[in-house]
Amino acid sequence: MAEAPGKHLAMNVFESFSAGTKAEPRINQDTVRIVKQLYGIDMEATQYSKLIGELPPVDGVITMGCNANCPYLLLSFREGRGLDDSSEK
Repeated sequence: MAEAPGKHLAMNVFESFSAGTKAEPRINQDTVRIVKQLYGIDMEATQYSKLIGELPPVDGVITMGCNANCPYLLLSFREGRGLDDSSEK
């Protein structure tokens, strides 16, 4: 979810990517709907569900902090948000 507004609002400051530990056949449709309502962005036109291993090298991450088994990444910045697991929502 963070990739779309990150690119929309701050593409001149940093590159945004969203990825997870489990790929899905498609982006969660509630997420697609909410991002379209809030930002007017059609995520499905520019994004797909991807794994962390598909990302280019990154300097930092912001995690959901939902007790997922996150792989170790060598980073200069890591922030955990402590959100509930949204995978079933």
